[in-house]
Amino acid sequence: MSGNSNSLTSRILNNVFPRVPDFYGMLNEQCDVCLQAMDAMVAFMETNDPEKGGLVRELEKRGDEIKDRNMSVLNQAFATPMDREDIYRAVVSIDQIMNYAKTTIREMEVLSLTPDQYTLEMAKLLQEGVAALKNGFKKLELSPALASEDAAAAHKSERNTEKAYRKAIAVLFQADEQMMKALDDREPGAKSKAIAQVMEMFKRRELYRHLSNSADQIAKAGDVLHDIVVQIS
Repeated sequence: MSGNSNSLTSRILNNVFPRVPDFYGMLNEQCDVCLQAMDAMVAFMETNDPEKGGLVRELEKRGDEIKDRNMSVLNQAFATPMDREDIYRAVVSIDQIMNYAKTTIREMEVLSLTPDQYTLEMAKLLQEGVAALKNGFKKLELSPALASEDAAAAHKSERNTEKAYRKAIAVLFQADEQMMKALDDREPGAKSKAIAQVMEMFKRRELYRHLSNSADQIAKAGDVLHDIVVQIS
């Protein structure tokens, strides 16, 4: 009888005071998968291995599943450990980073582009930013005030990625004397080669810009992390 009484009491208490879902753990899981995707993207930029590119897409798909689950739990939750809107923004911003990682790989495939030193440099900076986000979100439950440093580190990765982007663009559009000469050259095929070179420049510019935009998503996630820190610390 005592066991039945305890069970009934538990059901009543759960109905009156529903258990708060572990949003800290759910956000940590989402950050873990996001960092794995960035690790795979860096590996792709280092090796141009299609399997690494495929891994980025697989992890992004897994990230979508986690995002959908987190959104469902959030919509049904009676209470949350932090502002509901901030949880929503965190889930969306982390997912957007993974989306950009996937579309970066897809863009390179569609444009028939291979990695270069600048795509690798920017990918590593993005990886650093996501690692900072992972560390920051992990601290929220027990040491939220310490997570502000990680939010700042995420913003730093965005600024450094922007610097790398500008450097890559500057090098890309430096006047190439041989290319300019080729445009005036009457040798058969010279102009076609020069035009192909110009097309390559514009395709790479799009790729570099896409990576720079990826860093913007990390900065947005850093903003959310900072807002949560201010709220709960």
